[in-house]
Amino acid sequence: MKSLLKIISFAALALTLIPSFLVLNGIITPELSKTLMLIGTIIWFGSASFWMNKSEKEEEIG
Repeated sequence: MKSLLKIISFAALALTLIPSFLVLNGIITPELSKTLMLIGTIIWFGSASFWMNKSEKEEEIG
């Protein structure tokens, strides 16, 4: 479960970074970039909060 959350978190993090480069190259519009970055940010905070800042002992117990 933790590895799936990490994959989702890093994909969402990429969704916050990649659109800026696509706008820079003229591939997508700034409005679409803002939407994609907002979605990526929401998913990042929703998924990363479950696996970040947990010690290994806490993961073994719960």
